[in-house]
Amino acid sequence: MLTGKQRAFLRKLGHELQPVMQIGKDGLTDTVVAAIGEVLEKRELVKISILETAMLDTRKTCDSAAEKLHAEPVQAIGNRFVLYRRSGTEKNRKIELPKR
Repeated sequence: MLTGKQRAFLRKLGHELQPVMQIGKDGLTDTVVAAIGEVLEKRELVKISILETAMLDTRKTCDSAAEKLHAEPVQAIGNRFVLYRRSGTEKNRKIELPKR
């Protein structure tokens, strides 16, 4: 669970990111979840875009993806959302969160 200070720090980092994944009309399929998981393992912080034709609720999709990936939802605005998950390998850890 992230504190408000940590979430604000991650929002600041996520603001500069470009979306690296897109979710289409098929929604949050197992393939999409697996691909997001791979990106999270390497980057820790990922911005995802939902196509307008998908007709999905951004907040619900963000929460669902976070639950399936054991990640933390950082932010959901418009048709984009940001997820954070600490990398399992030491060499991929790039983000140092502020202390609680």
